Amino acid sequence: MSGQAYHLPVLLEPTIDALNVQPDGLYVDGTAGGGGHSFAIASRLTTGHLYSLDRDPDAIAEAGARLQGLPATVVQSNFTEMDKVLAAQGIDGVDGILLDIGVSSHQLDTASRGFSFHMDAPLDMRMSQSGPTAADLINTADEREIARILWEYGEEKFSRQIARNIVAARADKPITTTFELSDIICESVPAAVRRAGHPARKSFQAIRIAVNGELDCLSAALDTAFRCLKVGGRLAVITFHSLEDRIVKQRFQTWRQGCTCPREFPVCVCGRTPAAEPAIRKPVTATPEEEAANPRSRSAKLRCVTKLHDPY
Repeated sequence: MSGQAYHLPVLLEPTIDALNVQPDGLYVDGTAGGGGHSFAIASRLTTGHLYSLDRDPDAIAEAGARLQGLPATVVQSNFTEMDKVLAAQGIDGVDGILLDIGVSSHQLDTASRGFSFHMDAPLDMRMSQSGPTAADLINTADEREIARILWEYGEEKFSRQIARNIVAARADKPITTTFELSDIICESVPAAVRRAGHPARKSFQAIRIAVNGELDCLSAALDTAFRCLKVGGRLAVITFHSLEDRIVKQRFQTWRQGCTCPREFPVCVCGRTPAAEPAIRKPVTATPEEEAANPRSRSAKLRCVTKLHDPY
């Protein structure tokens, strides 16, 4: 399977432009996926080097094949551990880092991975293919916890009803497949909701986020990535839904904040200066042409900052 078929890179050219890739630079792609972004970065390097990370062993195999012969090192690792990966390579700072957040097209399209409500498969959803599965979560969490997950991570209005029906169904037999869970969700919402689009979408997103600890990992990875940047280095992040984008936007705003003294103070006494500045003026979204070619790009947002100093 080619890298393009495996996972079509979203916002490719704007991302490479935002990173300002230099031939002699050091870069990290924290979410290798099929290697599309990694290939574009590594292809621009001469004496520089790329470190391409992913926690999914399928992605590592694909990226490794795609990057063969290029100045790139592929490592199976969660992007929260990129500082340890770089330290093991003797690297104490890089010029640019890319994080492409969320589930990959390959993960969604591979039925056996259990991410999709469109295909019947074991209820898995693990990006790393290790640890507790979605089935483990659904069959052991209490009703209140399931409702919380569906509401907080999926913004699902019918979270309580869905959670109640999940607990009732598993009392008869464990819920083990994607279609079993999807059917329970469909039966838990009004007919009007079923007609408006697949009612399992939000719940599946929420459960996937919970299984993989995605939002906690993103928050930790942002801080780790910023520490790994050299002064003048750039951090580019692509998000696909509002929960992710809110975390990125707020963290970027924190780094960009300067003096916090009350307005009535005649001079600054806090000494705080911005740790970052925008590398692009506003979030970049897909063009109509890219949306038509790659529907996954429709919700994508690219944000990028340049590091001015280390606030940690």
